Amino acid sequence: MMRTRPLKVALLGCGVVGSEVARIMTTHADDLAARIGAPVELAGVAVRRPSKVREGIDPALITTDATALVKRGDIDVVIEVIGGVEPARTLITTAFEHGASVVSANKALLAEDGAALHAAAEQHGRDLYYEAAVAGAIPLVRPLRESLAGDKVNRVLGIVNGTTNFILDKMDTSGAGYSEALDEATALGYAEADPTADVEGFDAAAKAAILAGIAFHTRVTIGEVHREGITEVTAADIASARRMGCTVKLLAICERAADGQSVTARVHPAMIPLSHPLASVREAYNAVFVEAEAAGQLMFYGPGAGGSPTASAVLGDLVAVCRNKLGEATGPGESAYTRLPVSPMGEVVTRYHISLDVADKPGVLAQVATVFAEQGVSIDTVRQQGRNSGSGDEVAVDGGEASLVVVTHRAPDAALSATVEALRKLDTVRGVASIMRVEGE
Repeated sequence: MMRTRPLKVALLGCGVVGSEVARIMTTHADDLAARIGAPVELAGVAVRRPSKVREGIDPALITTDATALVKRGDIDVVIEVIGGVEPARTLITTAFEHGASVVSANKALLAEDGAALHAAAEQHGRDLYYEAAVAGAIPLVRPLRESLAGDKVNRVLGIVNGTTNFILDKMDTSGAGYSEALDEATALGYAEADPTADVEGFDAAAKAAILAGIAFHTRVTIGEVHREGITEVTAADIASARRMGCTVKLLAICERAADGQSVTARVHPAMIPLSHPLASVREAYNAVFVEAEAAGQLMFYGPGAGGSPTASAVLGDLVAVCRNKLGEATGPGESAYTRLPVSPMGEVVTRYHISLDVADKPGVLAQVATVFAEQGVSIDTVRQQGRNSGSGDEVAVDGGEASLVVVTHRAPDAALSATVEALRKLDTVRGVASIMRVEGE
């Protein structure tokens, strides 16, 4: 039987995502009630600018006092979509203290202080759900937290930022430079006026921290995630990747060490083979590749951002939390029992693609090879070409300068860094044009 008293929901934030959450709650009210077993009622909406017209929302529900709203005591669920660390953190803990469970899309807060939020939720017997914080509409958090709870996840490799994927995809398919591709992303609404969080990898790093914590049952904060953005990726890097049968993606990579005693989490651009499933992820889409011991390889794909996709994930969590509320139960909380340390980037082992500007004279290749050997980094292939030829052929060059492209075998990141520093000291090396990791092989 359906309970007639509605479950009351407070909405913190009414921007692109919040307004879509409110719209769907209204237009799909009957469906939501049937799925939950009780009607849900939007009891208040906290905003910063109350004068702004919000179509479909009763003006009487609008308030600028978010604290008073979450303290009301009759609120069953708080939906937090304001973003940022404060005041979101205080509002969420206050909601727990006053009897409400929380659905959040706040990746930055969860990546920085997720452990404290989980502890507060457990202390007060409340739920904390955040499917929308990682990959928009893509069901990812719940499969990792619940469906794969009986398995051992060893690796999570994914494209979790739509803006950077759009930019890199345009650079690959059209030959555009970074600035041109960013301008197009901005014009189409894929990039913010200030795209720093996306293009410098902060957004993806927060998501990587959340995914690593869930996948490996340990605590990982954003400060423990190695982060590099895409601003230094050039058209030459894209062309070089294509010659190798690869494409360039900004990847979030979370790995369990082979001995199972530590984990790593990193975000950086990387070349991946065109044969890898992630290579075909185009435009602003997201995809995450999960490798588990029993389940094998799984891939989750779909729109990773935007009002409607993110609202879909929020409402999925709302249904789950409301069902728990009716059953006087809570869902799965934090599972951080392994307490594994996060290894530094220097211990990560992978392959590298290094482009050097060198003097065109005899003995240069031998000098370069010696530096790699001294640092214990094995060379797989070497390609030489004219600085501006654009050719992938191994040809002799004239004019005093050449480009030398070296692809290594797998080696520790620390050894690669030492190699690059040593190369920069060679008189015959004019500069290290680019360094990019090669993943997914």
